Amino acid sequence: MLSIGELAAQAGATVRALRYYEEQGLLEADRTSGGQRRYPESAVERVRTLQTLYAAGLSSTSIAAVCPPDADPHPHEPSAPCLHLLDAERQKLERQAQELNATRERLDAVIRAASGV
Repeated sequence: MLSIGELAAQAGATVRALRYYEEQGLLEADRTSGGQRRYPESAVERVRTLQTLYAAGLSSTSIAAVCPPDADPHPHEPSAPCLHLLDAERQKLERQAQELNATRERLDAVIRAASGV
């Protein structure tokens, strides 16, 4: 079992992030008689997965649907709803990337016009 500090160090997360994940129902901890959090070794991979999903732009609600606290952090056969949600998030990221590219092209045109190139 790992303390919150040990888990944070091994997973590359902050203690604050771990507390947030617990508040959101995404990470479960046992408690000692003194109230200290204790996590299983498997929590390291779970936290890394949570960080990846957050970095991809998923909300806490979406992450809870994709990766409930009792789930294998790397399911070998994701459910159809899970795949649908991940695909929808990927499509959203693709649209955002296209919008950013279009904005960059407009800025490049303004810069070229302003510099007389």
